[in-house]
Amino acid sequence: MALVAVAIYDTPENGREVYTERFLDSILRPKMSEHLDTRHRFVFVINSATTRTLDNLAEFARRHRNPVEIITMPENVGTARAINQAWKLRQPGENAVKMDNDIEIHAYDWLEKMEEALARDPKIGLIGLKRKDCCQHPNHPEEFYRSTLHIIPDPPIPGHPWMVVEKTPDVMGTCTLFSSACLDVIGFLWQPGLYGFDDVMACERVRKAGFDTAFLHGVEIDHIDNGGNEYQKWKERSAMIDSPVFHNAREAVREGRLPVFVPADYDKK
Repeated sequence: MALVAVAIYDTPENGREVYTERFLDSILRPKMSEHLDTRHRFVFVINSATTRTLDNLAEFARRHRNPVEIITMPENVGTARAINQAWKLRQPGENAVKMDNDIEIHAYDWLEKMEEALARDPKIGLIGLKRKDCCQHPNHPEEFYRSTLHIIPDPPIPGHPWMVVEKTPDVMGTCTLFSSACLDVIGFLWQPGLYGFDDVMACERVRKAGFDTAFLHGVEIDHIDNGGNEYQKWKERSAMIDSPVFHNAREAVREGRLPVFVPADYDKK
């Protein structure tokens, strides 16, 4: 079972209510919802929302057969701290998803496959769905982006279908599932500012905790927001402002100066 956390920051200025609507509609597709175990829970954390977004969330909660909870923050606390508010509700033994609200997933059993991967290979602490624009590849010229393909479990079980994962040190956080065992060690997400690098920092901490990070093969995912808009530019500016802090923090994780475990309500700096 998994807790699916989604942070939302929709304003009249950034126009992201359109992406949220498409995202919610994709999850509401009949076959999509039918393949989700009813023990999975959705928690939406609102940093900001338009009336249209609130109406769509209410409709999603009414129509979806899985439990849905909505948390409204008093201010924009950014991605990591918002997701943490949802993860506070995690039950013992429950895996947790961090999911963006500007994507469409083209597989009905995406979450079941992700949980199956964790069950087949408990050494994986974080598994993500790979966007088409991710550069990781087994033959990438740069070692950091060079991935390795693994069949799990290894060796394969006779009579059972193969499951392939792509192990890599850097998994983009568009849709990632963290194992309960891993979260018991690392706690919650962390980033130096409002936006940027929460996924990179999570990967560093997951590996420091002794777990692997990987992409799951066989599930297509589309990023609806192709960038170039004012919101994307604002996020990039925010990330660039924090980039010196980010680089120092990344090295701090590797060198053991930044603790692997992070509480839900950490200081921003």
